[in-house]
Amino acid sequence: MGFFGKLFGALKKTKEGLGNKLRQLFSRDKIGDDFYEDLEDVLISSDISVTTADEIVENLHDRMIEERESDKDKVLQALKDEIYACLDNAGEFELEYPAVIMVIGVNGVGKTTSIGKMAHLFTSQKKTVTIAAADTFRAAAADQLEIWAERAKVRIVKSVEGSDPSAVVFDALSSVKAKKTDVLIIDTAGRLHTKSNLMEELKKMSRVVEREYPEAHFYKLIALDATTGQNALSQVEVFNEAVGIDGIILTKLDGTAKGGFVVSLCNELCVPVAFVGTGEKIEDVDTFDKESFVDAIFD
Repeated sequence: MGFFGKLFGALKKTKEGLGNKLRQLFSRDKIGDDFYEDLEDVLISSDISVTTADEIVENLHDRMIEERESDKDKVLQALKDEIYACLDNAGEFELEYPAVIMVIGVNGVGKTTSIGKMAHLFTSQKKTVTIAAADTFRAAAADQLEIWAERAKVRIVKSVEGSDPSAVVFDALSSVKAKKTDVLIIDTAGRLHTKSNLMEELKKMSRVVEREYPEAHFYKLIALDATTGQNALSQVEVFNEAVGIDGIILTKLDGTAKGGFVVSLCNELCVPVAFVGTGEKIEDVDTFDKESFVDAIFD
């Protein structure tokens, strides 16, 4: 099954929410002022922020007036264009090699699972991968990551529980440089964005990467649980301010009807979605494609 097929399945709940509401709206309302008011309500109810929903509807309304257009099929296509434009505001996430990917985020968002899936994705693309178990805080974190490393058939660098995470990163960097590994994925301890000491730890690990492997392409990706919807925006804002975020790993998309929040996330914070989890299997992750995302909601 291709990415569109996987994404189509993962967005089933969002499609049933946003997609069905839109279809009902287009079948019921004439294209007039009431239609645009109802459209904004539908977007907001599907976890698109008030700011972004207002922007989408205003742009759509202005465009349709300018083009003197009231044909529902053309208005629907224009709506898809507006949603795509919101996603496009974040730009594209482009990965270059050798790559160092540090995965960060709050507790319980699926970082460990995502790292295992990403490792499998890279190996399926004929890339060599090493995982660094730099979550030395949570009990058995390295053991869980090692299980995923075995499943993905990749190397793992780890240390004893309670050791310095930056030391694990240093050891992993030494290893991947010596072996000319394509991708190093660094796991980090889940942390509340209010914990300043843990944020400082992230900054320290970032400095180690930048100092020890300056020729690598360094990416900091935040894992977000899609079921949290709009609440995820504040996580991105705080982590972005602390260490800078290059992209988003969207997890648990198949378990929520709140997929619409991705639109406002990209539009308002201008951080692209890099990878999206589409299920529970190790192969259920892929790079994010904006057109497929929009098509999967509407089709």
